[in-house]
Amino acid sequence: MQRRTALAAIALVGSLALSACSGDSNNGDQPPAASGPVELTMWSWAPNLDKVAELWNTGHPDVKVTVQKQAGGDDLVTKVITAAKAGTGPDLVQAEYQMIPTFVSNDVLADISKYTGDSKGKFAENVWKQVTLGSDAVYAVPQDTAPLALFYREDLFTQYGLKVPTTWAEFADDARALKQKDPDRALTTFSSGDPGLFAGLAQQAGSTWWTTSGETWKVAIGDEPSRKVARFWGGLVAEGAIDNQPMYTPAWNKAIDDGTQIAWVSAVWAPGTMTTAAPSTKGKWKMAPLPQWTAGGNTTGSWGGSTTGVSTIAAKAGLAEAATKFATWLNTDPTAVAALVKEAGVYPAATAAQTSGALTTPEFFPNQPDFYKLAADIAKGTAAAGWGPNVNVAYSTFKDSFGKAAQDKSDFAAALGTVRDATVADMKKSGFKTEG
Repeated sequence: MQRRTALAAIALVGSLALSACSGDSNNGDQPPAASGPVELTMWSWAPNLDKVAELWNTGHPDVKVTVQKQAGGDDLVTKVITAAKAGTGPDLVQAEYQMIPTFVSNDVLADISKYTGDSKGKFAENVWKQVTLGSDAVYAVPQDTAPLALFYREDLFTQYGLKVPTTWAEFADDARALKQKDPDRALTTFSSGDPGLFAGLAQQAGSTWWTTSGETWKVAIGDEPSRKVARFWGGLVAEGAIDNQPMYTPAWNKAIDDGTQIAWVSAVWAPGTMTTAAPSTKGKWKMAPLPQWTAGGNTTGSWGGSTTGVSTIAAKAGLAEAATKFATWLNTDPTAVAALVKEAGVYPAATAAQTSGALTTPEFFPNQPDFYKLAADIAKGTAAAGWGPNVNVAYSTFKDSFGKAAQDKSDFAAALGTVRDATVADMKKSGFKTEG
């Protein structure tokens, strides 16, 4: 059953917090831990995670983990929630940070705080906050993070005399200068199909989209920092300085492969995407810190990142402790993290791993041997994120309203207002107290 009492009590103070959870099946009278050999299932979209799990299975014969590959994104969220309502589903689940409140409100994830030990100290504070609900409750172990950065074609920037932008004003100047020098090229595109990217850019600008005071939620999707981001990108689209087509299409792949687009605002996982989207440009791109709103700043947002959560199914079966031990090992043990990096291509959330030998120069960036050193420096400035229980509604509305605005070259700030209104209306319908 969905925890409507918990829904009203989920709170974010700077990030997520859970102020009350009366009647929560994850606390109090849990069954005793299972004895004897334990078999756990994990649902994940990460490639080759089964190979990493085999390392665990070899060293832990009493706890066997079987990874079942799933589709990611909204498909996995829907499947996990549906399974939980039916009393079935996995013992462990790969969960994106922004979906944790949704999973908690639908009674999918268990509070594993009594089993996480000293894990908190192995992650940056802003990362740990996204899995920590309330002063004590913990619902997952961070797996990977995705700080935003700027990727650019070094050769074409040189060819067109463009300066690698350190501010958003310089970014806009580059976009206009490139159009003047070669109307057939564009610095980049605004993709209405990627609300997670826009959310990360809003974080960088100083917005936390969901926060609470007591049991009252404040939805800041339409606040001034977010509107500033909307006006900036909407202005570039309206004047034709950048493209207005979605990413991850054959046309977009071609554009970044043939140099029709010469920059991409993305996250540190970009090399994996570029390998398949723009194979002929290997060694021609470089990463730089995200442009800043104020010169000299060092703040970035994030786009993606995931965790390993333990399900209420596992908790009710007395498997929460065993499942948490695996989740902790998977994301903090040096051997496991090195395997995750190698097999699944993640950028690890564990801070020690970000500067360890596990990360080697991406094959797609042989011209930037300090890639991960720079990534670690960028990650230090990642702004905290605050997520709510209906991110799916906000993101779905974003795709619709910004999709229309991008094609019509109309007001992006108005489109953002539509996202805010739909999100608040949905929360009120679900029984939340809201303001703002």
